[in-house]
Amino acid sequence: MQPTYLPWIGYFDLIDQSDVFVFLDTVQFEKQSWQQRNRVKTAQGPAWLTVPVFQSLGQPVRDVVIRDDTNYRHKHWMSLLSNYGRAAAWKDFAGVFKESYGRPWERLADLNIHFITTIAAALGLQTRFVRASEMTAPEGRKADMLVDMCRHLGADTYLSPMGARDYLTDDAAFVAAGMRLEFQVYTHPTYPQLFGDFAPFMTAADLLFNVGADKATEALRAGRGRSLPVSELPPKA
Repeated sequence: MQPTYLPWIGYFDLIDQSDVFVFLDTVQFEKQSWQQRNRVKTAQGPAWLTVPVFQSLGQPVRDVVIRDDTNYRHKHWMSLLSNYGRAAAWKDFAGVFKESYGRPWERLADLNIHFITTIAAALGLQTRFVRASEMTAPEGRKADMLVDMCRHLGADTYLSPMGARDYLTDDAAFVAAGMRLEFQVYTHPTYPQLFGDFAPFMTAADLLFNVGADKATEALRAGRGRSLPVSELPPKA
């Protein structure tokens, strides 16, 4: 998976189901994507937190440099404080987020991976994390790259998010390598939130702050369905 900024809980369901989770930090950076932003819930509705960056055309995520002259770290911390300061489990996690925003971060990938692994640890997820940039992957079709990564890690199954169906249209490359390709099935669960009606697809920090670690892990897993092979996927909407 691409290392995204403060990702939603479905991202952590993938982590929870994985023995090894690979951060695809070699993929191309896309401006104004989940790679550099995510949403928090406020009294006025969902609001974006965006990490400002310097961007070059075709640049991989691992090389993207953060614009730290914009005071974004203070702004993001204050947004969490003002919107979650009264949440049930705010005090349990406020310290680690405050400390994280107190550090100067140079690379977007490092910032994203730090928050992902921090939230995963808070949820008690026992997964090994690896960066794609630490491995040698072939050029060419994305499926070939993923198969090579699985082979390198000794994996027999690749669990993919549904969003990857746009380029993983069949499992031929995996079958040829003696591997399985399966797709995550996830239905967003509900849980107590501040500010009225439930709003899905916020950062996973929303779940942590509102319900605490133990209940957060239970809620995370409540959305999980049986993963599906390509042959069982429903038609695209």
